[in-house]
Amino acid sequence: MERIDKRTRIIEAAEKLFSELGYEGTSTRQIAKESGANMAMINYYFGSKEGVFMEIMSKRIADFKDHLNSISQGDGTGMEKLLKVVEGYATRILCNHTFHKMMHRELSLPQRPEMFSNIENAMAENQLVIETIVNDGIADGSFRQIDVRMLILTLMGTISKVAISPAKITSGTGLDINNQKDRKVITDRLIAHLKDLITIYLTPQK
Repeated sequence: MERIDKRTRIIEAAEKLFSELGYEGTSTRQIAKESGANMAMINYYFGSKEGVFMEIMSKRIADFKDHLNSISQGDGTGMEKLLKVVEGYATRILCNHTFHKMMHRELSLPQRPEMFSNIENAMAENQLVIETIVNDGIADGSFRQIDVRMLILTLMGTISKVAISPAKITSGTGLDINNQKDRKVITDRLIAHLKDLITIYLTPQK
């Protein structure tokens, strides 16, 4: 049990530090200090700082995949499933927007192409689940014919943009995404907008 707790504490400490300091700004020594572990233990469990980062990302992707599969295999229309997907994804990203912002920045740097490729491939599997939901809706006539991948890019890109550059929609409102209550207002606004977009865009014209 102690091993599991220590490993979990290392992951939680690393995620906090990555969010605050960025990938390059965080050292294994800092992770060890923040988690109460030692350097040898971090190397034993993860091999390196990159190993810790990949573990965090793998867990996030796997958790979302479980969420997607639960929605995809559950009851409901294609529209209901897609709306649940968007709500779940938006909530997850904005709840930890600082980590998402860091991840987006770090993975775009040219010195870590292999790390980016591994994570991108895992995320592509999640996209396939969403594609299936939309394609099934098109097949049964509940959705109109559209460019499915462009739709997914629009939805996920909008969520990511709000997390990375919230001022694009909060400027002049006094809302601060770092404030928990304000973040909920921003998240609700984002979800409502995307649900309207999906409903209007996908509903077949009569």
